[in-house]
Amino acid sequence: MNKGSPQLGLALILAALGAIGPFTIDTYLPAFPEMIADLAVDKGAMQETLSIYMLTFGLMTLWHGAFSDSFGRKRVILVGLGVYALASLGCAMATSIEMLWGMRAVQGLSAGAGMVVSRAIVRDLYEGPGAQRLMAKIALMFAIAPAVAPIIGGWILRLAGWRAIFVFLALAAAGLCLICAKKLPESLPPEKRQPFTVRVLFHGYKGIFSNDRFLLLSAGIGAFFGGFFVYVLSAPTFIREHLGLNELQFHWLFVPCMIGMMMGSWISGRIAGRWDERRTLILAFVMMGVGALINLTVSGFWPSFLPLAVLPFIFYNLGVAIAMPTVTLMLLDMFPEIRGMAASCQSCVQTLFNAFLASLLVPRLWHSQLGLACGMAGLAMLGAVVVFGCLNARR
Repeated sequence: MNKGSPQLGLALILAALGAIGPFTIDTYLPAFPEMIADLAVDKGAMQETLSIYMLTFGLMTLWHGAFSDSFGRKRVILVGLGVYALASLGCAMATSIEMLWGMRAVQGLSAGAGMVVSRAIVRDLYEGPGAQRLMAKIALMFAIAPAVAPIIGGWILRLAGWRAIFVFLALAAAGLCLICAKKLPESLPPEKRQPFTVRVLFHGYKGIFSNDRFLLLSAGIGAFFGGFFVYVLSAPTFIREHLGLNELQFHWLFVPCMIGMMMGSWISGRIAGRWDERRTLILAFVMMGVGALINLTVSGFWPSFLPLAVLPFIFYNLGVAIAMPTVTLMLLDMFPEIRGMAASCQSCVQTLFNAFLASLLVPRLWHSQLGLACGMAGLAMLGAVVVFGCLNARR
């Protein structure tokens, strides 16, 4: 295991693998009205394409890490990318909402492989501050994806229609698959792999899911990340209805988020090895609290005034980006022998939490900007209570 500085090329590949998730969600958001009209469905049916994707994504993440612990990190990533590319082509050819739901489900089953396994690769190759620096570098580059994805999607929609967005996702996955085949190292040698048997899997999952601290921390990540994600899930309504913008102006939401994530990731890398977990997390949640408080104020008094309406996302996402590497490493270090499975379980809990947001909470909040702001503030508070509660219990 390496304690030195992580390579930029590896960070770029791992960030690209992690970016598949946000690209699968954000790229087609600008096309919602056109897809609703073309497939003759209502907004609720189209929202289900997000919920179904995240549900299957969350359930399958339970297995990506376990597969990689047994068969190697690289092989699982390559298979996942191949299936994802085919599913994206299926979405492009959908002639009904039911077909689109089915292909989105297959996208969800395959999209998580890169994100989950890339976290295990980080911990395979690096430890201590080196691991946190690599996580921060990945987060810094990963932050670009949510900002770029809807902009790309908006232009593709304008030039070639909504089906071309899914063709783009298929081609991007195929290209990334080729890059990984040539450049991505296998970080788990055969002698360190776990037997793929029902007994081994059962004991691994039982150990992880019976650990209350692991479950609470995973839910804590889902909560404070969800404070920002409610805006991603409601982006078509927030951008096109509340702010009165068009399909090419989704950058008003996602660029401030990207700025905050990049700033927070840079700070996280700078303080790695210098600040302890508690001090880092205090800074992170203070910034989230500042963002949530500004958002409540703006949403209550000047809800559509740009750029003030999107300013809070810089502060909030700055805090999220500082907290994420620290809490993720805390989780992975609980199960050093089965980090892939641990990464899977963490992603499963977080994604199922996000699926709950998409299906049940967000449709009840998106009718007003103040409702969305209350959702952000409440989720940030829940995340802080859970994370610091676990930190205090460990001490």
